[in-house]
Amino acid sequence: MLPAYHNKAIIILALAVLLPALQACGGKKVYRSKCDGDKVYKRVGFTQLMDSLPLYDKQFVEVKGEYKEGKGQSALYNDSVFVDHSIGMALWVDFSQQCPLYLDGTSEGFFDYSSTGQLTPINNKTIIMRGEINLRYKGSAGKYKGSIDHISYISL
Repeated sequence: MLPAYHNKAIIILALAVLLPALQACGGKKVYRSKCDGDKVYKRVGFTQLMDSLPLYDKQFVEVKGEYKEGKGQSALYNDSVFVDHSIGMALWVDFSQQCPLYLDGTSEGFFDYSSTGQLTPINNKTIIMRGEINLRYKGSAGKYKGSIDHISYISL
């Protein structure tokens, strides 16, 4: 039988090892770019943004939505289940190679392949994104209501 102080030491050691591992599993991943770091971003709800999109043209915003990607698709949709999810109510997401995004505290890029050989998995996930609204560009097929360019922040 171990003395009581040995049991406490084992418990503390186990917590010290497990706590960071648990935080890594459930923690948010934040990717940032050094571009547009001096800009002030207006936090706006997705519905408000889409209802008043002309007022936000050329404005820097922070918005939450569901990202969807696929062949000819890179778009942000409202993450609410009770709204219109058509292309006409979505924003084209126009990523720029001139403004690479990196995971906070690392040199891991947003578009880098991970050790498992996959890109950062964000398809069909709710994310927070910062960028500039552009009403003139409406996606590769011109079907979206507008686009969000100069992406400088993504939180998953």
